[in-house]
Amino acid sequence: MPIDLEIVSPEKMLFAAPVEMVTLPAAEGEMGVLAQHAPMLVLLRGGTVRTWAGGKVVQSLYVSGGFAEITPTKVTVLANAATPPAELSRAAAERQLADAQSAYTAADKNDVAATSAALDAIQSAQAMVEAAQAA
Repeated sequence: MPIDLEIVSPEKMLFAAPVEMVTLPAAEGEMGVLAQHAPMLVLLRGGTVRTWAGGKVVQSLYVSGGFAEITPTKVTVLANAATPPAELSRAAAERQLADAQSAYTAADKNDVAATSAALDAIQSAQAMVEAAQAA
């Protein structure tokens, strides 16, 4: 039984189709969603949204973060930004990672919010480097 998936960025609708399964880069870790999943709202970290059919990944899309709304019949991904892995530049991703690491080094470690944001930026940039390498 398929589940409807929509991936939306601030600019446009990026994907809309029924899928067998979707895996999401949830803040708590990778999360698989099938039809009849319990309803929930999920915070997304930077990572790759993957659609599955026949036990294989059929499409991937890097998202820099956002939210996903899950119902038993539909998953709606509201991505901050989304890019097909083939369009990612490994060099640009590595620069973003270096910038994020520099920001973390410069962050006041007593400022929990700043430190957390810097760590999130590092994780997102690492996921972008991995997605660019896989393309």
